[in-house]
Amino acid sequence: MKDEEVTPETAVAEFLEAKSHEVSDATIQNLRYRLKQFRLWADDVGLEEMSELDGRVCERWKLARNNAGLAPITMRHHMRTFRQFVRWCGVMGYCGQNIHEMIQIPKVTKEDRRRDDAISYKRAQRVKSYLSRFEYASRRHIIFGILWHTGMRGGGLRTLDVDDIAYADDGTMYLEVRHRPDTDTPLKLGADGERNVTIGDPELASTIDDWIQHQRPEVEDEHGRSPLIATNQGRASKTTVRVDVYQATQPCLIDNCPHGEERSSCKYISRQQAGGCPSSVSPHAVRRSAITAALDQGIPKEIVSERASVNVDTLEEHYDNRSQEQARTTRQKYVEDLRF
Repeated sequence: MKDEEVTPETAVAEFLEAKSHEVSDATIQNLRYRLKQFRLWADDVGLEEMSELDGRVCERWKLARNNAGLAPITMRHHMRTFRQFVRWCGVMGYCGQNIHEMIQIPKVTKEDRRRDDAISYKRAQRVKSYLSRFEYASRRHIIFGILWHTGMRGGGLRTLDVDDIAYADDGTMYLEVRHRPDTDTPLKLGADGERNVTIGDPELASTIDDWIQHQRPEVEDEHGRSPLIATNQGRASKTTVRVDVYQATQPCLIDNCPHGEERSSCKYISRQQAGGCPSSVSPHAVRRSAITAALDQGIPKEIVSERASVNVDTLEEHYDNRSQEQARTTRQKYVEDLRF
């Protein structure tokens, strides 16, 4: 053990600093949030030094997380992060070296691994129709349209510049998705996530052109780049993208509120409260649903995998939300004329 005692707050800060050189900014944000919960709990229970950490304390922390009502997959993520942190602390000499081995990671079923939030194909088409009619070539229209059509991550969408719009010899529009960490637009998978993504919907391609020509604010970011998803202040933030998707997917835009609220008086209409709507969905939910829709239309998993920048194993575990019957029906299209 080190002679100097280290508080949980200091240990967490040092751990995040060490990890920042190894993982993406998005991963650091997730680690920071999960370990913030541990740090706050440590304050509440009087855990002042990491040297006080033992198996019993770890089990108390796990019980506290369980009692917080976390979903099974969220609980698993929290405990995996905690074990990773405790193992690092052991290597640093802040606590016993083998304490991390006492931390049991809860098992989850395949269904638990899949998040429930999603948007159906039919509802997504109605959202597209509404935006095309009432918010044509607006930022929300472009954001939802690209996310749904490509299944890309919200972070990937933010990386795009106007100059990343390209055209093939046959006139088809495509997006050049590039990893540019030096100018604050990294991809989750780094350079491995780079690819060209076809915009196969002529209506969406035309809408993107109209956004650039007529609606997009004429701004640059702090690096002199012209972001495709722009606000009057520059490149849209992750929060801006997320809130735009929340608002675009509020069901009361296209139908009666399923929760019995009047749109004129609902508090979730404001941008500040948009994420509280029980039926609105996040950019990640749109991505998952778009991938499911692509698979349901019979597009091979390998093609969807490359287009959405997700390996096939991860796609099957976390993104393919088709029922067994839906999957069978999709396969049937390929084997109807099979004779052997």
